[in-house]
Amino acid sequence: MDGGHTLQSTAGFGELLRIRRERIGLTQQVLADHATLSVRAIRDMESGRVQRPRQETVRLLADALRLEGRSRSVFEAAARRQALAEEPREEPTAPPVARGAIVGREPEIDVLTEALAVHGDRLVTVAGLGGVGKTRLVLEVARRLHLTARWSVRWIDWARQPGMGPERRADLVGAIGARPTLLVLDGADAGVEAALLDELFQRCPGLSVLITARVAQPLPGGQVVPLAPLPTPGPELDHDPAALAEVGAVRLLLSHLRRLRPGYRLEPEEAPAVAALCRQLDGLPGALELAAGWSTVLSPRQLVARMADGPFHLGPPPAGFGGRGGVGEALDAAVDRLTLGQRDLLERLAAEPGDWSGEDAVELSGRPPQESLAAVHELLASGLIRSVPARDGVRFTVLNLCRRLFGGAGAYPVLAAAG
Repeated sequence: MDGGHTLQSTAGFGELLRIRRERIGLTQQVLADHATLSVRAIRDMESGRVQRPRQETVRLLADALRLEGRSRSVFEAAARRQALAEEPREEPTAPPVARGAIVGREPEIDVLTEALAVHGDRLVTVAGLGGVGKTRLVLEVARRLHLTARWSVRWIDWARQPGMGPERRADLVGAIGARPTLLVLDGADAGVEAALLDELFQRCPGLSVLITARVAQPLPGGQVVPLAPLPTPGPELDHDPAALAEVGAVRLLLSHLRRLRPGYRLEPEEAPAVAALCRQLDGLPGALELAAGWSTVLSPRQLVARMADGPFHLGPPPAGFGGRGGVGEALDAAVDRLTLGQRDLLERLAAEPGDWSGEDAVELSGRPPQESLAAVHELLASGLIRSVPARDGVRFTVLNLCRRLFGGAGAYPVLAAAG
């Protein structure tokens, strides 16, 4: 354990430099020689005359002082704190304003916010199907970091403005500086250059990056959070409006219905149809919003009946959904991105009723275990399967929408579930 840790974690950089130098018995001249710096530079840093030491200078000093692990992290953090203290006192930049409330995503919001603000993750990708709510989730995380941690937020619609040339990159670095900042690259389905991220992290010590994409790109040091659709109710809750209203997918659908039909209440006779609608659409937020858009002319039971031949006939209502695709578009795009092996496994799993384990998938596929489990991992990251609660380990189920797409067994009963 590093002695004097409490003192060093709060000491200024100059004081910490002096403590470390004296601890190993080096004069300022010897340290300067080892770090290939001037004696004057060492003296100015220890006296506090240098307020913002360069990253390269800090690295050379840490090497010369033979700092590793926790000691090195504390040393580098002291330099960053000093640089941040000298930044101009500007109001942090706010994220874009969300256009609607977020419902049913409290656990995901807490996990992402904590990962960035508490655990110090600097690169996180939220991946999932189109319409699963990636952008809305990240907007809420950005809002919380801005309000509670006073982070600036820089938001880039990467789908419309992919890539970043030297001039644009220089402007971004200049705007961020060393301040705590969240950079959101929304819709980065085409990928982000690892070299670009490396440069931004090196030049902006207070930067964290949050990416949304339909497929996660492998990035060094990055964390991937697969975003599943909202939880859906089991048939045992169909005749219990109060219990149904606590389930994530139902909560979201009801919020849309009440906005479009003020005063709407979930009555017992309509509860089974609402539950069936959520199951049919797998709790996919974008699909639930489309369904709710028709609620001014169709009841939930009528919507369930209308989708008896398949939910893919459910398109956006004529007004208020400009540019929004139908229910099947995101699913088709996700399936098209699969390899032949992954698609073959998905079709086999869709033909099986109920849930299954990774070992079941290996047996069903007939392929080597590592290859089969890798395919399961990709299907989960793509949002085409979801994990389900289980006492005996991790289990999964294929989305009902996928079952209908492939005509698989075990697809939901369309009208029976509606009561």
